[in-house]
Order: sequence, then structure tokens, then C-alpha cells
Amino acid sequence: MSNSASPSPASLDFAAGGGEDRQAGHAADERDGGRSALVQLRAFLAQQDYAANSRLPPERDLCESLGVSRGDLRKALAVLEEQGELWRHVGKGTFTGTRPVAEIDSVAVIAKQTNPAEVMRARLVIEPELAREAALHATAEDIATLRHCAENSRLAETWRHYENWDNRLHRAIAEAGGNALLLAVFDTINAVRRTVVWGRLRSEQTVPPPDHHSFADHDAIVDAIEDRNLVAAANAMRRHLQHVQDRLIARHHDAAS
Repeated sequence: MSNSASPSPASLDFAAGGGEDRQAGHAADERDGGRSALVQLRAFLAQQDYAANSRLPPERDLCESLGVSRGDLRKALAVLEEQGELWRHVGKGTFTGTRPVAEIDSVAVIAKQTNPAEVMRARLVIEPELAREAALHATAEDIATLRHCAENSRLAETWRHYENWDNRLHRAIAEAGGNALLLAVFDTINAVRRTVVWGRLRSEQTVPPPDHHSFADHDAIVDAIEDRNLVAAANAMRRHLQHVQDRLIARHHDAAS
């Protein structure tokens, strides 16, 4: 007969509790590591000022640059991919911006058959209706995203930053409508738009001026969507695109003269 005493229920509870505490602590460490990697990655992307669809460095290099583990980096990449800030192509890497819906070859074929004026006309047909759909279907979270994009476009420190936030705002409006087919149409037009360029028809200013027309236009669009005013949302988007078209045409003529 053994003289060793069996562990008491209290000691078993204590041991189990200690295990649970260690597991909880480990889970908290993992969450903290993931959050830290996300903060580091966002700061890195802002500092690098990548254009849309730029390829990021390999994961190994990113881990070294950010000082994070590969596991935490992948969690951060997954968050940004879910938020539409990055997309991944198996075998090719991770890219900035949203994943193109149309294949590159298809976009290239369309781009050769069209021109900037046709692209603007297509936007004038589609995007006011997307704004109308957003006014009908947008959630509170969608509207918060629209506000966030509009505000960051106003705070942009370079034209590239502005263009990235402007693009994200327009896509967020398309997403808020909750129609996958219309979103695919928007993405295709947007991909063609990025290929069919007017040239870099910007002023010599390095940043958008404080009175840049798009700031007030964006606010009017988002206000109408938040107010659930379908007609006002469509009209505000139409006015905004007409302003963009007028400015692009004027600058194109100035550059040609």
C-alpha cells in the first residue's frame, strides 16, 4: 500500500487554474504580438508611400524590417487584406490596394479599345447609381468607413496619398451598396481607369490644396448616404464626377497648348 498522499481537490483546482492562467497569458501575448505587428505594418506602408498594386517585400524581409515574427506578420497581413488594403497572389506575393476583378490581359485589351473620355462617361453612368445603392443599404460601419476615407483624403500629404484614399472612398461606396455584381463592374472600370491615363495632369503643388473641390464633393456624397437620401446621393456623386471630368479636360487642353 502506497504511503504517498493523493492530491487534494483544492490542489488539483489550483493546478488546473494555473494551466488556464498560462493559456490565457499565452493567448494575450499572441493578441498583443498581432496588434503590434499590425501597427508596425501600417506605419511601414505609410512611410513607403507605395502606389496601388505595388508588390511588398518578401515576408522574410518584412519580418526583419518590422522586428516581428512571421506568424504575427501574417496575422497583420490578413487583417489588411480583409480590409481591402492589400491583396495576395499565390506564387507572386502581396500587393497594395484591392484585388483586380478582371484579369490583367482582359483589362489591357479593353484599355486599348477605349480612352479617358469613355472611362469618365462610364463612371458617370455607374457611380451615381452605386451612391444611390449605398444610401439604401449602407450600415453604420460602412458610413464610418466612408467618413474615415474622406477625412484621410483631406489630410493627405502627397497627391499619391490623396489618390489612394480617394480610390478607397469610391470603392467603399461601391461596397456599401451590397451588390456583388455592381461591385465587380466598378472594379473593372476602375482597373481600366488606372490603365487609361490622362497623364500626370497635376499642378506643381506637391499636395492637394486646402480648397480642392473633391473635399466638399466627398462630404456631400457621404452626408447624403448617411441621410438615406437616394436622389441626393446620386446627384452629389454625379456633380463630383463632372467636376473631375471638367478639371481633367481643362488640364489636358492646357498641357497640349
